[in-house]
Amino acid sequence: MADVTAAMVKDLRTATDAPMMDCKKALTECDGDMEKAKEFLRDRGMAQTAKKADRVAAEGLLGLKVSETFTSASLVEINSETDFVAKNDGFIALVGNTAAHVFTTGVSSVEELNETSYETGTFSEYFTSQVARIGEKIVTRRFVTLNAGEHGCVNGYVHTNGRVGVLVAITCDSQKTADALAPMVRNIAMHASAMKPTTMSYNDFDATYVQEETIGRIEAIKTENEELARLKKPLKNVPQYISMSQLTPEVMAEAEEAIKAKLLADGKPEKIWANIIPGQLARFVADNTTLDKELALLDQNYVMDDSLTVAQALTKEAAAHGGTASIVEFVKYEVGEGLEKKVDNFAEEVAAQMA
Repeated sequence: MADVTAAMVKDLRTATDAPMMDCKKALTECDGDMEKAKEFLRDRGMAQTAKKADRVAAEGLLGLKVSETFTSASLVEINSETDFVAKNDGFIALVGNTAAHVFTTGVSSVEELNETSYETGTFSEYFTSQVARIGEKIVTRRFVTLNAGEHGCVNGYVHTNGRVGVLVAITCDSQKTADALAPMVRNIAMHASAMKPTTMSYNDFDATYVQEETIGRIEAIKTENEELARLKKPLKNVPQYISMSQLTPEVMAEAEEAIKAKLLADGKPEKIWANIIPGQLARFVADNTTLDKELALLDQNYVMDDSLTVAQALTKEAAAHGGTASIVEFVKYEVGEGLEKKVDNFAEEVAAQMA
C-alpha cells in the first residue's frame, strides 16, 4: 500500500475542498491514487446527500442572470437547511453558477438541468460535489427563464437579502422603446419584490373570491372601528367594494349621483361641480379598490411615484421615449414559500443523543 503523505492530502483537499480527514481516508482507501480518491469523495458525497434526503431545506438564496441585451433572464431558487449555510461563500457561488448555467442552457426542469454537461461531467455531479463540501442538504428547488418577444424587454431584481426576486417582461411598439425602458423594468421588478403582488390585474380575480373578500374586509374594518371609537380615535372608512371588477358603469353612475346630491346639500354652486366631481369619483375608486392595490401588480400604486399606478407609470415612461409599452408577464419568488419548515426541539435532540 502506498504511503499517504501530508502533501498528497493537501493536494486532494485543494482539488476537492473536502475535509482533511476525509481526504486522508480517500487516499488510503484508493492506495494513493489521486483520481480514484477524487471519485471516492464524489461517491461519498452522493451517499451523504442521500442520507440528507428526508431533511427539510427551506432556507437558501435566489440567483439572477440577465442578458446584456435584456432579451432574456433567469431566476433560480436554491434551498439549504439553515440560514447560516446560505451565507457561506461556497453556497453563494453555487447559486450564482446554477443561475448562469440555467440561463445558458435554457433548460426547463431540474431533471433536465441535472443531465446537462458541466465542466468535466454532468451538472448533477458538480452540484453533488458542492453539497458534499458545504455539508448539509441543498436542493435546486425551481427556476424560470423569461424571454422577450419582438420589441420586448426582460429585466429582474433580487433583494439584497437574496430571499425575494422578481422577473418582469414587457412588450413595446418598437425595439428602441424596449431598450430605453430596461431600467424602468428593473424598477418595476424592485417594486414587485417590495409590494408582493400575486397577480397581474384585477381582471384575474375570481368573482367568488372578490365577493368573499369584500364581506371579510368590511367586517374587519367595522370591528376595528369599534375599538377606535372606544379609544375616541378617528374611524376608518368602510368601503362598499374592494375591486375595480365590482365598479360597473351602474355603480359609477350611482356614485356620481350621490356626489351631486352631497354637493347640492352642501350648497355648492352647480357651475363648479364639473371641477369637483372628477376628483370625488377618483377618491371613490381609490377607496373601493383596496384588493387591487394590495395584490394586482398593474393596479398597485408605484412605489417610486405613488400618484400613479404601475401601469400608468410604465405608460408615462414609454411616452417620454416616444412609444408605448405594457407588461406581459412577471414571476415572483420568495425563498421557502410554501415549504413547511422543521422546528427542532433542542432539548429532545440532546436527550436522544445521550440516551
